[in-house]
This record gives sequence, C-alpha cells and structure tokens, in this order.
Amino acid sequence: MTNLNKQKNIAVVGAGGWGTALAMVLSANFETVLLWTRNEDQANEINKKRTNSKYLTVTDIPSNIIASSNPNDIKDINIIVNAVPTQYIREYYKKYSLDIKNKYIINSSKGIENNSNKTISGIFKEVYSIDEKHFAVLTGPSHAEEVSLEIPTTVVVASESDEFAKFVQKIFLTNYFRVYTSNDVIGCEIGGSLKNVIAIAAGIIDGMGLGDNTKAALLTRGLAEIARLGEAMGAKHQTFSGLSGLGDLFVTCDSKHSRNRRFGERIGKGEKAEDILSESKMVAEGVFTSKSAYDLSKQYKIEMPITRKVYKTLFENKNPKEAIKDLMKRDAKNEWYS
Repeated sequence: MTNLNKQKNIAVVGAGGWGTALAMVLSANFETVLLWTRNEDQANEINKKRTNSKYLTVTDIPSNIIASSNPNDIKDINIIVNAVPTQYIREYYKKYSLDIKNKYIINSSKGIENNSNKTISGIFKEVYSIDEKHFAVLTGPSHAEEVSLEIPTTVVVASESDEFAKFVQKIFLTNYFRVYTSNDVIGCEIGGSLKNVIAIAAGIIDGMGLGDNTKAALLTRGLAEIARLGEAMGAKHQTFSGLSGLGDLFVTCDSKHSRNRRFGERIGKGEKAEDILSESKMVAEGVFTSKSAYDLSKQYKIEMPITRKVYKTLFENKNPKEAIKDLMKRDAKNEWYS
C-alpha cells in the first residue's frame, strides 16, 4: 500500500452519471482523475465543455478530470474505479483492451450477474484474476445527481484488506462525501444489489396508487429477504442495518432519482417490462438482479416471496395486483422466521 499512497492520479472506468459524480469527488484529492469512456464524442464534450449532458445536469466538471477513450491512458494508473454496469463487466475490459492486471479495483456498480449469479467481486476474481486484497466495493445511499451537486452523502467501503479499505476511505473523503469502512464485502454487495429489486416493487406500489402502509411493509419485509439471502451467502447480519442495507434500500425505494423505482412505477401503471427496457437510455439494474436473486433464492433454499413476485411480474407477465394479493394471502408466520 506504500506505493498507492504516493499516487497522483486515478482512473474511473465508465463515464455515466455515477462514474462522473465519483470522478468529481476524487478530483478534490488527486492531481488528475482520468474518466474513461468508450465514446470519443462524450470524452470531447467533457474535456471541452466540462459537461456530460446525457447523464448529469452539472455544467462545471472540474478541470483536473480528463476524459479519454484511449485504452493506453490507463496503463500506468494503478487504481481503477469501476463504474461499468454489472451485466457488461465480464467482457468490457477485454473488449476495449483495458489493462487491469495487478491493479487495485474499487467497484462502485451494483448488481448480480445473470446466469453465473456472481457478485461483482466474483466476476473480477474469475475473469480478471483480481486479488481479493486488491478489491473494494464502495456502496450506500448515493444518487449521482445529488453527489455531483455536493449534497452531503455517506457511504461505506468494504474490502478483505482493512488497509485497502482505509486507503479508499481516505481518497474519497471530502466535506460533503463521508465514507465508513467494513470488511463485509459480500454483505455490502448483496445489500447494494437486491435493494434495486425491492425498489422496483416500491415503484409498482407508487404506480398503482397504494399507500404509505404498503410501502412501509414492503421495505421492512424486503430488507428481511435481503438479509436472509445475504447471511446464507456468508454476510454479517448487522451489515443490513447499515448504509449498504437499510440506508440504500430507503433512498432507492423513495427517491425521484431512482431509475429502479421509476421503472417499477411504469409497471404499476400498466406498461410492460420489455417495452420500457427497449426505450431506456439508462440501466435499471434491478431488472437483471431480480432474475439472479430469484435463482439464488432457489440455490440457497431461501424464502424470498417479494423477490419472487417481482421476477414473475417482469419475466412472466404476472399481474401486479395478483402478485400483491398472493403476498397478502400467504400463510401466517412469526415476524422473525428464518
């Protein structure tokens, strides 16, 4: 870690709203932040106009953020922040010849890969041979739109290496972006991923015009499902009461900025998932994660009724009204059943 502490630059791969917002946070602590995009026109806009108009409304991206679409520009940078959406990570770095061998990876994306059902740490370990001590996940209740406007935000960084977690904490700390540390990587990944599934359900509730009682029940029972699966996969129970659990769940289910909540709201108003996906410019990760979570619930034999109904609604055209009726008519249980 000694060499890392001397680094003067860092690269963020993925110049969407979240990648750009994180580059803006990092610009306060680094001489140069490289923001890598596959799109040359987008890179030119950022460098010349200091805007990223497709993804953010900000008009003053700091001058020490340098956008690039040249793979050679990250070769000598040892710290990479991944902001590539989950379902594209497996092939992305290879496709664009981005060398990340022996580098330190800070992942900021959320989701579980379809088919393999791997978390992002699993993808980086399997495909790119990243050492778990060189990997951290940065997650929590943090919308890009608010972070880019320097609205006070608190997140958590988790790594198998306490030293690396503290390093990541240090480089992201600003007067508006506060970072806590954790060693529960799988817990933070599961919390940050599955909250998007519950957020789609929250949007469905909003789209159907249901009330606060329904939303409160959803968040509470949804969090119980997330924790049950997480613990079965090796996570710590307390993680789900923290920023990557309850915190992220609340903001994603309640916010106007939440793509997953908005996606669900359109479902609740009668639109079909495939129609919304075909016209969407930005990824609603919860759609894909609902499939992986459904598969994992069967693999680990974990009861996840809300997740199951979201999956059925999105992929099998289950009527949302019938899904809610099914959930309400389930056998009576103790609140704390396992």
